[in-house]
Parts: sequence; C-alpha cells; structure tokens
Amino acid sequence: MDKYYSYTDFLKAVGQQSTENQAEKLLNEIYLDLFISRLQRMQRIEQLKLLIDTSLDQKNEKAFECYTTELNDLLAITVS
Repeated sequence: MDKYYSYTDFLKAVGQQSTENQAEKLLNEIYLDLFISRLQRMQRIEQLKLLIDTSLDQKNEKAFECYTTELNDLLAITVS
C-alpha cells in the first residue's frame, strides 16, 4: 500500500535541469499517496469500531480480540 520514496530520488529530481517540474511532480505524488493512505486508515478504523461493537453484541470474544488488535495497530501508526 505505502510506497517508498527516498531522499536521494527526490534530490535527483531536484538536480535535473532538463525538467524543472519533475521535483514538484514527485513531491505532489508523495503528498497524494500520504493523503490516500491516511484516508484508507481512517476508513478502516471506523469500520473496525463497528465490527467491535457487533462482536460485543454477539458476545464473540475471538472476533473482538482480532478487531481490537488490528485497531490498536492502526491507532499506533496514526499517532506516530
């Protein structure tokens, strides 16, 4: 899901004089990927909250533990 962008690649794009917009395009792509990734994480967090509520209503302990573990992992990524 997440792409890897190196600082070296960005400096190469900035240093190339043949196309001035290459660095700007790369930076826009990075920001767009970060934005989409954040939206996907936030959507999954909301989905997990609903699944946790459902598993509590159904007294499904195994599903509850699975969903809360995934939710905690996503929240740790979002905070850091």
